[in-house]
Amino acid sequence: MIYLSGAVSTAMHNHPRPDVGFMLNPANGQRPNLALVRWAADNGRFALPEAWDAGDWLEWLADGERRRWRSTCLFVVAPDVVGDARATLELSTPYLPTIRQLGYPAAFVTQDGCDATLVPWDAIDALFVGGTDDWKLSEPSYALCAEAKRRGLWVHMGRVNSLRRLTACRVSLVDSADGTYVAFGPDRNLPRVYDWLDALKAQTTLEVA
Repeated sequence: MIYLSGAVSTAMHNHPRPDVGFMLNPANGQRPNLALVRWAADNGRFALPEAWDAGDWLEWLADGERRRWRSTCLFVVAPDVVGDARATLELSTPYLPTIRQLGYPAAFVTQDGCDATLVPWDAIDALFVGGTDDWKLSEPSYALCAEAKRRGLWVHMGRVNSLRRLTACRVSLVDSADGTYVAFGPDRNLPRVYDWLDALKAQTTLEVA
């Protein structure tokens, strides 16, 4: 499991771990050292969908410094519509080939009501579990995660800010998760995230043993 922080902490640079990285988006203006960690890129549409500009987002993705580290990028998230699976498919479909053309793995977001017929499987490299909390932890969502893994795709879940939710991610076959937990007190909360990940690893070791 890899945890992608929506906030950049100095400690993450000073003590990098292979299971902790960054979730970047064009709105936060952060420019961490991507040579040290795995990372992914959101599209920034969630906060202000009416003001979102596809051109600005694509220009941000095409930035030379970011593209230099395409090999460490887990995925780039195509734009989505919160809570609406069909609208998300309509909005994101034109951008998936462009993300790949820029050299990044493309991620499609599952929103409430999504099913296998609403996922453009051949156009994506990762499945991003979005939507409401009830949707993320539902049986239909789990089935999509299982299908993505069967197809050899990366699976990611958004808005994960507790050990309980991180544990649910593992049950759902999720490879990575992101959250803003570190932003609310990096010195205190980053060590807690490390503890969560270590606890998951310990549980895995016990299960294997």
